[in-house]
Amino acid sequence: MLGLAGSAGVALLLFGRSGSASTGLRFAVNHTPDQWRRILGTQRYAVLREAATERAFTSPLLNEHRKGVFSCAGCALPLFSSATKFESGTGWPSFTRPFAEDHLKTICDTSYGMVRTEIVCARCGGHQGHVFPDGPPPTGERYCINSVSLAFTPAGERLPDKLGRRAPEGEVVEG
Repeated sequence: MLGLAGSAGVALLLFGRSGSASTGLRFAVNHTPDQWRRILGTQRYAVLREAATERAFTSPLLNEHRKGVFSCAGCALPLFSSATKFESGTGWPSFTRPFAEDHLKTICDTSYGMVRTEIVCARCGGHQGHVFPDGPPPTGERYCINSVSLAFTPAGERLPDKLGRRAPEGEVVEG
C-alpha cells in the first residue's frame, strides 16, 4: 500500500506490512492492535506496528544534537545513545550502534524486491527502521531510524519508565 499521511510536521510513507507479529518473534510487551492505537496515536502506530516509513528529511529528531538517549516510543527501552548518532545525509536519524546489542532484534525484510535487515525493539517488537553495512567506523553499520519510533531524553534528565522496571529506565541520563 502506498499513501501519504501527515500532521504535526511529520509525513509518513505508508509502505506497511502487517507488523512484527507475523515474524514469529515473541516480545515481553504485548497489546492488542486497538490498545497500541490508543497508546501510540496514528503516526506512531503506523510506523511502530505496521512498519510505515517517515518521508526523508521530515524527521523531528533528524537535527537533534544534544547529548542524551533515544528510547523506543512504544515501551521506553533505551535503543541508541546520542554519542553514536551521525549525519548520514539520508534524511533519517542514523546511528553506528545500539545502546545495547540485546535491545534490538533483526528481521530479514524482503519487501519491495530488496533484501534488507529490519530492526525492531527487542521488548515490544516496534519497527524502528533498518540497518545497513555502509556506516562510518568503527562499526561500518548505519542504523537508519524513523524518528517517530523514538523518544529523546536529554542528558541530565530521567529516562522514561513506562513499565516500572527502574533499570536502565528511570535512571538519569549521563552527559
